[in-house]
Amino acid sequence: MTIRKEVADFVALGTLPPFTAEPEVIARHEEALHRIQRPATVDEAAILLKCFGPDDCFGLAWTLLHLIESAPESPLVEPPPAEANQWLHRLWTGLVNAGRR
Repeated sequence: MTIRKEVADFVALGTLPPFTAEPEVIARHEEALHRIQRPATVDEAAILLKCFGPDDCFGLAWTLLHLIESAPESPLVEPPPAEANQWLHRLWTGLVNAGRR
């Protein structure tokens, strides 16, 4: 499994913070996320799935979602469990609507 340094650096920050987090924390995530060039690999997309936070974090969750979608294949191979993060459900719904699952 090969993961680029930019992806590893972003993942090391942990999940996206809530929109109520300190501005510096949000800025660190934003800067790290924007350093990742598209497309993501399937391996990168798989580890990025764990980075969604509790809300959209001022749109950063959408950026993360689109980065994951840039992988040649989705790392999601089955529907996420009911209690999974809302962003995983959005990714799954997108795959189903596109006829990819």
